[in-house]
Amino acid sequence: MSPYTTPGRIGRIPVLEVSPVVEGGRWPAKAVVGEVVPIEATVFREGHDAVSATAVLVAPDGSDHSWAPMVDVAPGLDHFRGFLQPDAEGDWSFRVEGWSDPYATWVHDAGIKIAAGIDTELMLAEGVRLFDRICRRVPDDALVAPGRTTRAARALTAARRALGDATRPAEARFAVATSPEVREALRRAPLRELVSASQAYPLRVSRRLALAGAWYEMFPRSEGARRKKDGTWVSGTFRTAAKRLPGIAAMGFDVVYLTPVSPIGTTFRKGRNNTLEAQPGDPGSPYAIGSADGGHDAIHPDLGTEKDFKAFVAAARAQGMEVALDIALQCSPDHPWVTEHPEWFVVRADGSIAYAENPPKKYQDIYPLSFDTDPDGLYAAVLDVIRTWIDRGVTLFRVDNPHTKPLNFWEWLLAEVHATNPEVIFLSEAFTKPAMMQTLARIGFHQSYTYFTWRNTKEEIEEYLAEVSGPQGSVLRPSFWPTTHDILPPSLTDGGAAAFAARAVLAATGSPTWGIYSGYELVESTPRPGAEEQIDNEKYEYRPRDWAAADEHGIALLLGKLNEVRRAHPALQQLRNLTIHPTTNGQVVAYSRRISADHVSRATATPQGRTMRAGGNDRRAPRHDDVIVVVLNLDPRNAQESVVHLDLSALGLSAPEGDENAPFFVAHDLLSGETYGWGAHPWVRLDPQVRVAHVLQVGPA
Repeated sequence: MSPYTTPGRIGRIPVLEVSPVVEGGRWPAKAVVGEVVPIEATVFREGHDAVSATAVLVAPDGSDHSWAPMVDVAPGLDHFRGFLQPDAEGDWSFRVEGWSDPYATWVHDAGIKIAAGIDTELMLAEGVRLFDRICRRVPDDALVAPGRTTRAARALTAARRALGDATRPAEARFAVATSPEVREALRRAPLRELVSASQAYPLRVSRRLALAGAWYEMFPRSEGARRKKDGTWVSGTFRTAAKRLPGIAAMGFDVVYLTPVSPIGTTFRKGRNNTLEAQPGDPGSPYAIGSADGGHDAIHPDLGTEKDFKAFVAAARAQGMEVALDIALQCSPDHPWVTEHPEWFVVRADGSIAYAENPPKKYQDIYPLSFDTDPDGLYAAVLDVIRTWIDRGVTLFRVDNPHTKPLNFWEWLLAEVHATNPEVIFLSEAFTKPAMMQTLARIGFHQSYTYFTWRNTKEEIEEYLAEVSGPQGSVLRPSFWPTTHDILPPSLTDGGAAAFAARAVLAATGSPTWGIYSGYELVESTPRPGAEEQIDNEKYEYRPRDWAAADEHGIALLLGKLNEVRRAHPALQQLRNLTIHPTTNGQVVAYSRRISADHVSRATATPQGRTMRAGGNDRRAPRHDDVIVVVLNLDPRNAQESVVHLDLSALGLSAPEGDENAPFFVAHDLLSGETYGWGAHPWVRLDPQVRVAHVLQVGPA
């Protein structure tokens, strides 16, 4: 009988509620190379015999790559969880196999009866028969050399002999058969019966930067911009902007994100601070794309040539960074498409083209595109734009307002790009309703902007961290940004450098992907009256900065240290591994991230021809897990004290017998270099003028 469940029929061992699954498998769940992916399912059976489950990772070629044991994490609810870790990019899949567990059944029954003196010899005889079957099925890789068995195989054969040794007490014979060595051997190579598999569900595995990376946003025209004696401005160029790259790289950023670099229209051009009338020399918003110099695939002549752009990309790569480009699918009235393809726009009753509106706001400098009048033509044109920039060296795209374009267009476009350039990453800038944000993620966007910017209180932060790192993490990879060129939240307008430091720590440790907007190092925090954005907004004017002044705030040093810590600690490069820890102060939040030692060290490639292996079976594993605990003061003005009630199981620790408050593990602050001896309920004091947070590596003393 096939172990696979017939579609529409329940299996011999039912396997239900498998996750992560997106819309029943319509779209793939997401992972990256080396990510630890939690696999969950409900597995049960009739009667009282024990069941267990196995998660199986299936390689892109259809072969079984590896498997991981699953553990019942909710006894009584039959909810099992295991962890798979893909080691290469591609379209993988996974399944869950439920099975009858004769060993667990025997341990349960024999343990009760032997302790009660009921059917003792019969239960031991059943054990002998069980271990006869187990020892016959020792896996092929149990031999490490001819004639030498592994520790696991020796433990199993010793249990078989002990159970049959009538000269020993029954309790001793049972103890040998249930020793930690035997249990571990059968965890890694279980005896499985009545195996019933779920269907296979898709899992798209991307490169690591799709999950974990640090982005730095800049307007290239501001870098090197200068004002002449007559008051007119000279734009910065790609070559002058490239001079800023070593400073960005020194802070540990992986991605340099450029706002649009295409020609800017002049019709209805916006002036400083979004005024409706531009003054002579005002550069206009780079989001009003298109002029006589070209459209989305052209380069603004003030910035340089295509050769200059490619030189900027090469300079970034020389600093260990990639270049992301902002894609805004909208046009200025001067865009070539307006005259060449009027069918790509909405024409109003008076014959004019409809400009962008968000009543009562009007954006006369921008024409939205119509995706329904000539979808074939417009779709092909946008794809050509994307491929043009890929050919110029762009490997990531931040997409402006994707929620204002049709979802079926995005699904098509993302699939087309993935087919030829699977390395390219798309970030969705959709601050909108959850259904739209999540569906954009489902259909192919690799990452998403989030509501993080507006989560400020302890309760809001704890709830949101748990939300985006939970089941939602298989779809909506969150990108945390404390500010953007469009958004300066009120929490940063009057908190000074301490507020900027706190939000940076939250963003850098709360999500594997985070980013800052240029000027964050300078604590730029003056809002435009009546708006949640900066005064003298860089979208509408040149804004050269004095980077030497960043030293006085210490934010640049903090950014560099945070990115250094993120790179050094794989726990911070994972998403679905976060635990919130209660505190006794409403201004202090605490959370941790942990990755097990075997997942840290596992080889990232499996030689061709190797048999399917169990997850986490690497003998080179380090002694300890990688565990990071963050304790943060949300109050930028006052010192705060709190007791932190640590969930020791989430940290992979256990308190010694006696006083759990006594120090029994080490907490090393990766920001300050200090080391503390901690117990289960440490006391902390955080003065924002000295330090806003502890970022601690913890482990056994």
